[in-house]
Amino acid sequence: MTDPSEEKSEETTDAVVEPVVDDPDVTPEPRSRTDWTRVAAYGLLPALALILAMAAGYLKYVDNSVRESATARAESVRAATEGTISLLSYTPDEVERQLNDARGLLTGEFLDSYTSLINQVVIPGAKQQQISATATVPKAGSVSADADEAVVLVFVNQAVTVGAAAPTSSASSVQVTLVKTGGKWLISEFTPV
Repeated sequence: MTDPSEEKSEETTDAVVEPVVDDPDVTPEPRSRTDWTRVAAYGLLPALALILAMAAGYLKYVDNSVRESATARAESVRAATEGTISLLSYTPDEVERQLNDARGLLTGEFLDSYTSLINQVVIPGAKQQQISATATVPKAGSVSADADEAVVLVFVNQAVTVGAAAPTSSASSVQVTLVKTGGKWLISEFTPV
């Protein structure tokens, strides 16, 4: 008679010792590998190219803005300088023509107020008292400028002669606001400061 405990141990031993038979139909699943060259070629490189293209576009935009601002500054300073000289310079014989020509450099409410001033005060006074005025602009600088509007600070020297008297000189500064209309800078405000 055999001991039942021995039978169990023999069975356990038999189970452990049994060889594992490989099934030819079952293949182990392949381990997934990341192909980094494909990731770089199809993911990273296009993303990098897009980022570089966006950066180039932004830099081009900034460059154009800076160039436009620089051009606006230069043009508006020139227009403010020439306009100031035209507005403040006249001779008694030519005062009407000179100041009416200067009106072509103005726009908006300032055009209306300047027209009223020259017609009611300056032209009659210059003719009656033989007043002549010569303005010069030793310095002018841009305060702000964009494509459509600019503010320029203008330093003005003006010599005024009344009749045969000696000329009197004065120095002042004016803040000139200009707007670009039809490709031309026109003075819209002329404020002494």
